Amino acid sequence: GNKITELYTGATPSEEMNGTGNLMDFLDEPFPDVGTYEDFHTIDWLREKSRDTDRHRKITTKSKESYWELIKSLLDAWSGWVVMLLIGMLTGTLAGVIDLAVDWMTDLKEGVCLSAFYYSHEQCCWTSNETTFDDRDKCPQWQKWAELMTGHSEGAGAYVLNYFLYVLWALLFSFLAVSLVRVFAPYACGSGIPEIKTILSGFIIRGYLGKWTLLIKTVTLVLAVSSGLSLGKEGPLVHVACCCGNLFCSLFSKYSKNEGKRREVLSAAAAAGVSVAFGAPIGGVLFSLEEVSYYFPLKTLWRSFFAALVAAFTLRAINPFGNSRLVLFYVEYHTPWYMAELVPFILLGVFGGLWGTLFIRGNIAWCRRRKTTLLGKYPVLEVIVITGITAVLAFPNPYTRRSTSELISELFNDCGALESSQLCDYVNNPNMSRPVDDIPDRPAGPGVYSALWQLALALIFKIVITIFTFGMKIPSGLFIPSMAVGAIAGRIVGIAVEQMAYHHHDWIIFKNWCRPGADCVTPGLYAMVGAAACLGGVTRMTVSLVVIMFELTGGLEYIVPLMAAAVTSKWVADAFGKEGIYESHIQLNGYPYLDVRDEFTHRTLATDVMRPRRSEPPLAVLTQDSTTVEDVETLIKDTDYNGFPVVVSRESERLIGFVQRRELTVAIKTARQKQDGVVSSSVVYFTEDNPQVAEACDPQPLKLRRILNLSPFTVTDHTPMETVVDIFRKLGLRQCLVTRSGRLLGIITKKDVLRHMAQMMNQDPESIMFN
Repeated sequence: GNKITELYTGATPSEEMNGTGNLMDFLDEPFPDVGTYEDFHTIDWLREKSRDTDRHRKITTKSKESYWELIKSLLDAWSGWVVMLLIGMLTGTLAGVIDLAVDWMTDLKEGVCLSAFYYSHEQCCWTSNETTFDDRDKCPQWQKWAELMTGHSEGAGAYVLNYFLYVLWALLFSFLAVSLVRVFAPYACGSGIPEIKTILSGFIIRGYLGKWTLLIKTVTLVLAVSSGLSLGKEGPLVHVACCCGNLFCSLFSKYSKNEGKRREVLSAAAAAGVSVAFGAPIGGVLFSLEEVSYYFPLKTLWRSFFAALVAAFTLRAINPFGNSRLVLFYVEYHTPWYMAELVPFILLGVFGGLWGTLFIRGNIAWCRRRKTTLLGKYPVLEVIVITGITAVLAFPNPYTRRSTSELISELFNDCGALESSQLCDYVNNPNMSRPVDDIPDRPAGPGVYSALWQLALALIFKIVITIFTFGMKIPSGLFIPSMAVGAIAGRIVGIAVEQMAYHHHDWIIFKNWCRPGADCVTPGLYAMVGAAACLGGVTRMTVSLVVIMFELTGGLEYIVPLMAAAVTSKWVADAFGKEGIYESHIQLNGYPYLDVRDEFTHRTLATDVMRPRRSEPPLAVLTQDSTTVEDVETLIKDTDYNGFPVVVSRESERLIGFVQRRELTVAIKTARQKQDGVVSSSVVYFTEDNPQVAEACDPQPLKLRRILNLSPFTVTDHTPMETVVDIFRKLGLRQCLVTRSGRLLGIITKKDVLRHMAQMMNQDPESIMFN
């Protein structure tokens, strides 16, 4: 047994016997394990900040002692940048691998490359010598499944076989995805952004950013996107990047031991995630600032910038799109836009806002049903059914059959002389001499009209199916499906405006800027504006959205139309409800998240919210010099509070400080092991002067001043609640004590604030689940 004592306490058995583990020595050692938090609890930002300042002060004073300490302090200062470099490199690499894998697996549903089976359709035909310019997507090396199996490439039989195999592959991919998530990493489902927002606001979800989650999310993301479901890889890439950030945090004690510092790194990692998702580094930094981060000091801004830059570089080096561009949907439009076009742009903004509202309401209602009905018990079945419906309906329509990114890319495209797309089937006028790149407006040919029909059907299909897809138990992003809805609507509007301008160029609106034989309306631009409007309606982003859109497309001169659409869609959507999709999901899951945008306008006071209420038993407190170890242990066993206020005595109730439950438990446990003479009847002291041991027979007292927080945050009972909410939000508090002229009256926790706010908005206060 002695060996074991030595292991646990670090004292040799003889010391243990003689009780030389002195009272004061024990208190000067740091406690093991203090300062970590329980799962599903909120961190205390103020405390984390002061702990980091202490650590910094220690390092600075030590660095003056020797060269070795100086080098250590420099390494400590640089560790932040090193972490950013590593995050950027890993995130960029993973994104490149995901892009390549998705391309290959999406094409695998239709056919296979005979020269090298791991080539996607495009790569297969690049390497081919027999590809002609007109048929650039046909080459002998690429064979559809029916052709490979039966030898026939045309005809009803081949179509049916291709159709069947397309659905089969889709079902296989999604089944694999949902099974991996179910078995290995339940946290890998969904987009991850609501949880990332909650974690960045100071909440702890253990394992959400773990290694398993990272691995499974990367693999299942490829499977889910390739299965052709209406989801994107952009949101989940933010989760993947934050997992990378968490992974590298654990290598440096500066971040692994301080939850506040760790969240600064995660903010920057989120920026790197968006940077590689869209090839938009600046948009990523702004996205992190506007949408996901809670606490964003200037230092984090520079680091996010650096992480996003490294991630973009790494992705560019891998070059997954093979066009040596970072951007997903590069466009070149040759015409300026005109003032009159702002009207359709703003109308697209209105459409985006309405679609955003419809989507959020529909999706949340469906997710509620999933939580309360049998549906939730069979997540695998749900994914399979939705995939089956999606694949069966998507195959006949060429616009829904291909991957959503390709669809958006085609909708954004401008019709040049070399385009083979159906959308560019205009009637050519042979008598006109013109330079090749500037194609004037022409009447639409039959191809454009049939394309419009297919697009209208694709629009309805996307609007409905996305509502049911988002929130299933597989990784699912929302950016790409929302952009697809907007791009389809925008392209339809664009073609309509273009044909009006062509047929009625003598009308007063078109007269100033549309001469016959000149190119004046770009339908691709309308698609771009529509995509921005719909994405804005769903997520309520504004600044970062516009920056992401122009980085995504390279269309710099179209910032004003994009801004007009983004602002309109936000106004329209806000008229129906303030929450974006991520905030709605945070509310649905009951995470304790205090949104910076919520305004608290009710005239309640701190005394209305604090516990204990009139009917409840009095507050559980400790006194400074009259509580025994046994009392403390009973209190800890009987309650589940995060901490206890310490008062002078139960009569005066004058407040001295606050002590964390976890530190109290650890301190007593350690004292019982290490410090001789501490028994259940020992008195616990929180005072400054040394306790006097009156008689020899009295047990050894236990002094715990070191773990007492002498400056807990207090407000008076008459503080207005809006001030209290503001304090909680800006300082990131866990709890706040309520006093009147120095006497302790009660306590307000973050959960109480959230419940009060829910009650004031007539929602169910019990929906906020965690501490």
